[in-house]
Amino acid sequence: MIELVRGEQARRRREDLVARQDPDDQRYAPAADEELTAERDDTLVLLFLCCHPALAPTSAVALTLRAVGGLSTAEIARAFLVPEATMAQRISRAKQRIKASELPFRMPEPTERADRLAVVRQVLYLVFTEGHTSTAGPDLRRVDLAAEAIRLTRALHTMLPDDSESAGLLALMLLTEARGPARTGPSGELISLADQDRARWDAAAIAEGVALVTRALPRGPVGPYQVQAAIAALHDEAPSTEQTDWPQILALYEVLERLAGSPVVALNRAVATAMVHGPAAGLAALDTLADDPQLAGQHRLAAARAHLHEMAGDPGPGDPRLPGRRGEDGPVARNSST
Repeated sequence: MIELVRGEQARRRREDLVARQDPDDQRYAPAADEELTAERDDTLVLLFLCCHPALAPTSAVALTLRAVGGLSTAEIARAFLVPEATMAQRISRAKQRIKASELPFRMPEPTERADRLAVVRQVLYLVFTEGHTSTAGPDLRRVDLAAEAIRLTRALHTMLPDDSESAGLLALMLLTEARGPARTGPSGELISLADQDRARWDAAAIAEGVALVTRALPRGPVGPYQVQAAIAALHDEAPSTEQTDWPQILALYEVLERLAGSPVVALNRAVATAMVHGPAAGLAALDTLADDPQLAGQHRLAAARAHLHEMAGDPGPGDPRLPGRRGEDGPVARNSST
């Protein structure tokens, strides 16, 4: 209920801001029978407003996830692997900066928009990731969040059709969400990628995603979202796990690690290494991450190691103290590309 009230208050504030603009600058919501285009969607305007270059990228992302994405401070903190109190301070300072700037509620000019685009894409990606694999609550997915992230990314791609990374981001979301119907069983239990009924995957979304990334990659420059979309396409187009082109996936993860290295990318690369060179090689790759401070106290590293031990035929007794759930697309479900 708190989130519903906050969302309604935020909507009213946006409407009041628009109402106070000069008549020539006013933008009205479309009628019920009119399509909500990128140019008329005030959520996209708010997204660019929160991603102001005056804010540090991490603060801009956090503020936008709170104001636009509707995520809680705790959810955002988990996405950034930082304490909740630290994230609360970032969001509070970002709010004060935006308030003091007295920026007009409108889409920024093209030159100004380019400076904010990378942060906008990062926000949309994080909103989708939380919708794809929720960090809290009883359900694996938050379908409404994932759908809203896809809607806004589609609007962004419509507004900037020649931007390869926006196209790659939309492709990544479509290719990942296409597997959604097969990720859980009748009782909500998680189904691994190898055991999913691929006939339940959304063929239309896969075809659209593959077409998007196929057009985007040759245009360049190649960015991390395009690489992740290419990885997702290889998974989606494979008839089975055994027939998946794992060597190409491993090569793409190595490219992704150079473009946008992170502990989660390294974890996924280790799993791909195991699929190509065997579980012992994957476990050796995981050992290099054992002392990573960002993974301290997280379940991801332990889940990945358990998965590779299971592949090697040595499941072990397990550790009941470990939180979280084993990911369905390899053990690291927070990377939505795999």
